[in-house]
Amino acid sequence: MKDYQAAWQIAYEKLLTRCESGGFWRGHLCSSPLATATATSALAVYNRALWAAKERPASAVERAIEAGVDYLLSTQRSDGGWGDTERSLSNIATTYLVSAALELSGSKSQAESSIKMAQAYIEREGREDGLRQRYGSDQTFVAPILTNIALSGGCTWDDVPQLPFELAIFPQSLYRFLRLPVVSYAIPALVAIGLARFHHGPKPNKALAWLRGLAEKKCLYVVERMQPHSGGFLEAVPLTAFVAMSLSSIGIPEHPIVQKAIHFLISLQRGDGSWPVDIDLATWVTTLATNALAVSGLATWHETVNLDWILSCQHFSVHPFTGAPPGGWGWTNHSGSVPDSDDTSGALLALAHFWRGNEHVRKRVLPAVLLGLDWLVGLQNRDGGWPTFCRGWGKLPFDRSAVDLTAHAVRALNAWYLLLTTWFSSEIASDSLVWNERWPEVAIRKVCHLRRIYRSFLDRISIAIKKGLRFLRQNQRPDGRWLPLWFGNELLPNEENPVYGTSRCLMAFVDLDMTGDESAMRGVDWLVRAQNPDGSWGRSPCSCQVHQLRGRVSEGAGSIEETALAISALSHFEHIPEVSRALEDGLRWLVAHIESGGLDCATPIGLYFARLWYYEELYPVVFALEALGRYLRRRRQSFA
Repeated sequence: MKDYQAAWQIAYEKLLTRCESGGFWRGHLCSSPLATATATSALAVYNRALWAAKERPASAVERAIEAGVDYLLSTQRSDGGWGDTERSLSNIATTYLVSAALELSGSKSQAESSIKMAQAYIEREGREDGLRQRYGSDQTFVAPILTNIALSGGCTWDDVPQLPFELAIFPQSLYRFLRLPVVSYAIPALVAIGLARFHHGPKPNKALAWLRGLAEKKCLYVVERMQPHSGGFLEAVPLTAFVAMSLSSIGIPEHPIVQKAIHFLISLQRGDGSWPVDIDLATWVTTLATNALAVSGLATWHETVNLDWILSCQHFSVHPFTGAPPGGWGWTNHSGSVPDSDDTSGALLALAHFWRGNEHVRKRVLPAVLLGLDWLVGLQNRDGGWPTFCRGWGKLPFDRSAVDLTAHAVRALNAWYLLLTTWFSSEIASDSLVWNERWPEVAIRKVCHLRRIYRSFLDRISIAIKKGLRFLRQNQRPDGRWLPLWFGNELLPNEENPVYGTSRCLMAFVDLDMTGDESAMRGVDWLVRAQNPDGSWGRSPCSCQVHQLRGRVSEGAGSIEETALAISALSHFEHIPEVSRALEDGLRWLVAHIESGGLDCATPIGLYFARLWYYEELYPVVFALEALGRYLRRRRQSFA
């Protein structure tokens, strides 16, 4: 117990040092060769367009391109390829994109040997066929990559699929019925890349070409309306870069969409010349940290976390990107964030911990919670599962219902179902609630309506929970594991991460007091059998040694993140002898790696849109804190 408490204290102190002065966590996403390549290409194509228009490119753009090239050349792997992160395996998509960036930047002579090594790698991986094989029928990433390659002269425009950009002029409510070849969040790319292919590629059907020409201005207006104040679509570097390079290539570098996108890219470049995949995951890591602190039983956790900051991240109007109604939370507080099920579930769970405070806190929290619960229930698909952004799309992988999202939603709904049935009192009248000054009238009316019908609303929540549990049972694999959508492990078969998926799904059964459920027991059995001989779970490319971080991949020990996730789930099944033994081995491994500095070595287990790998520096800290906190709290309760 003493060793476990000391390890928890290390994680706790490290988390506190990363807390912003405003009572939240900004986190730090890793630098990404893929994001750097797309940003460098976008700036280079923008530069060329300015030269063609006889305008002098800004020196800041030229300096950014040069720094981006230097970073890319420094991160090439020994096999000639590049990975999505500096700790990732090489893959054909990133290698293609880096090669295109080196060509477009005018650095061919400087990078000649690197380009030759990259081309050899691309040949070994099957060129365009290998790229298409990686992504299947999802054109969300294939079409942008091929567009980038075509702009660099690496393939012909015949190789680039013509995306039906003209469909963007239809109302958002109809998008899910139009069988778009891209996922719900990629409409700006659909338009920009579709326009690039339309302008540069062949037009065999003259009538269709004429109609597309008529739709061009209207489609650009749709994208302009979707672009946030920051200029970054989804605050994401790759998506923003693909839009900027595509529109620049058709001769409109002066268009407001391009100007805002270029400003966003320049502002996000780091000192070493690199770019991350996104600006940050501030809302996500803050709610993860809040929940980890609260479940540890720390009495003063609420003094660290700023409740008002979490409340301020809620979206209060119909979102222009997805048409989502008010009520959800996105992954960051920046303007390009889009409400989604996972972040909304995380925020609702965090607010549930605050609810146990005084009545004034409850009056502040209740409006946001009711609106958030209504938003989350409304997102549930017919199959009982939850998608990421939009209900009813379901055709492509990143739009379908997913077990990790569903388990998270079920936990959030259940937490509030229990609280509201216990705490909801007629004394908390609608007119006595404390409203956020940003709330529009439509959101206030919605909450007042939910307050009046709260009993039937609770019934809706109960039904949603039951449907979600049914979805989890139906989508459990025969061997007992669950496979998540937004997390993976590129060192494991099919790049899947069943440890993350199974651990997160088991927590839904734990929270619902269903630890004896057959599906839960099968999941526990799989998780115990998945433990590595050294006591860890998963696989890590860096073996958690700080001096081995850069570019080294081995198939050795597991990761702190996956080991901590497994411990968090299994600590609630400690009464089972084989689980108790697995926990003891896992905790011993986790404590040893925390004491040796392993919290400084995050593992690339995150998937950011269309199988783009990332790691977040706070993941090992937060997950380890939650795992040790849960275990220690249960041990204290058993001794009480």
